[in-house]
Amino acid sequence: MSEKLNNVRTSAFAENFRTIGYALLIALVIRALFFQPFNIPSGSMIPTLLIGDYLFVAKYSYGYSKHSLPFSPPIFDGRILARQPHRGDVVVFKVPTDNRTDFIKRLIGLPGDKIQMKHGVLYINGTAVPRVRVEDFVRRDEFGNVQRVPQYRETLPDGVSYTTLDLIDESVTDNTGVYVVPPDHYFMMGDNRDNSNDSRVQSVVGYVPYENLVGKAETIFFSTDGSAHFWEIWNWPSAIRWNRIFSWVD
Repeated sequence: MSEKLNNVRTSAFAENFRTIGYALLIALVIRALFFQPFNIPSGSMIPTLLIGDYLFVAKYSYGYSKHSLPFSPPIFDGRILARQPHRGDVVVFKVPTDNRTDFIKRLIGLPGDKIQMKHGVLYINGTAVPRVRVEDFVRRDEFGNVQRVPQYRETLPDGVSYTTLDLIDESVTDNTGVYVVPPDHYFMMGDNRDNSNDSRVQSVVGYVPYENLVGKAETIFFSTDGSAHFWEIWNWPSAIRWNRIFSWVD
């Protein structure tokens, strides 16, 4: 009787182990081929993305490279089922200076483009990108002080429109030389123009190789303003940004 009971327990343990293994395998396949969750830890994409946003990144948008897999194993070069990104896409990519760190920015420059900033205005191939002043972006700092930041709506040549912030007038990155995007590379910029390490900072990001693209940001599935600790369950409802949940990333 005891031996039979042990056999039943062993069989149950093996079945549970297999079930967990299958679940992990399915999760890995979904993460590698379809959707990867990603959270926003910094303010470089404000106002499009806020600190505390959690979103899904579509891994299939541009095909697959070694960076589509966890830890970027060097099992192949280039991309499989490659699709070209579009100007204006919000993209997660591996920073080319270390090929490990995930950044999220907006794709501004395509291969061969000439990109420049003059007095805070974006120029693509010598033409100024139209921008219109809109209502100020309002935020509170950690001490509760209200800050109003100038906000502009930019419209790219292909019609993609989004808002940017101008925190500092005539900042270092408001005036740059001309960047010529190399073949098979892209130029990325944050929407929070004066608070973004992006392709304008060549020593940190620079031009992003096609192979380094991880996927396109699609949907915000959760968002919190950080005012409630994980254990403060009673404060969760007030900390969640309900109006951002299930919104598309433009």
